[in-house]
Amino acid sequence: MEQDLTEAPTLQDILAARTRIAPHIRRTPILRADRIEAAAGCRLYLKPETLQITGAFKLRGALNTALQLSPEQIARGFISSSSGNHAQGLSYAARMLGTKVLLVLPVGTPALKVENTRALGAEVILFDGDNAARWREVYRIAAENGYEVIHGFEDPRVMAGQGTIGCEILEDLPEVETVLVPLGGGGLISGVATAIKALRPKVRVVGCEPALTPKYHRSRAEGQRVSLPLRDTIADGLRISVPGRNPWPIIERHVDEIVLVGEEDIVAGMKALARDAKLIAEPAAAIAIGALLGGAVSVRPDETVCAILTGGNWGLADLARVFGASGPGS
Repeated sequence: MEQDLTEAPTLQDILAARTRIAPHIRRTPILRADRIEAAAGCRLYLKPETLQITGAFKLRGALNTALQLSPEQIARGFISSSSGNHAQGLSYAARMLGTKVLLVLPVGTPALKVENTRALGAEVILFDGDNAARWREVYRIAAENGYEVIHGFEDPRVMAGQGTIGCEILEDLPEVETVLVPLGGGGLISGVATAIKALRPKVRVVGCEPALTPKYHRSRAEGQRVSLPLRDTIADGLRISVPGRNPWPIIERHVDEIVLVGEEDIVAGMKALARDAKLIAEPAAAIAIGALLGGAVSVRPDETVCAILTGGNWGLADLARVFGASGPGS
């Protein structure tokens, strides 16, 4: 049976998550992106979850959820579906707790994410089907084997874990005026926006979504969750056809804007981060920088903006294709 949201995560849930996961994660820094600022049109800072232990923010939510389970639930093992980063975070949590984990991943998951997940001790099934079909398979396997399902963005405990990023941004960059958040399933932005609006309601929260998968943008325009045909985007970590059922009302309540970012701008964001900030970000992580460079987000030159870089787990061959297309001096 699918998980239902009985209540949205609160600031208290997020603060409790901070205490719970603090011994097990890396508190990532805030970095000034001064060499990108002129092109971005604002005072730009970065929150590089690319430097997290598993290379992505997903570890926070996976650990916060796993650490709240009973010994009996932990012993049964975990199961989930993911485009890769939640899989790695959950695999890390399972290894830390000494239990098994099974991940049902899309067949197009980047090879590096599959390899990293298996290296952490997980069993991986590559599944050929859309997100809804994968989750039907997850719940079927869970029912037959007793696994504990930990959803990467529908679970309020996961959202609370991701929301710890918002607390850290406000503490380390108190002058922040706008926070840019990549928008896929919606678990990250739900948690971050909940924390920010509870602590500093005037801070603007902007979701950045690939133009090829505009599920939240379109749903907001139509006033209800809509399902769109699943199209390929270089930002594979954000490739979902329908808004998360549980994140949707939280996002509608707390997220100020949702902007669309084209493929060329996403790539431009990756290149700018590598060239000027010396950070390797996967396309989903670079989308906020792409939104600034492409003008999708309106900012002032004196505005303090923080972009969350969600992960850096992309294969070298894929990176070579992107950076190999750069011209001299780019």
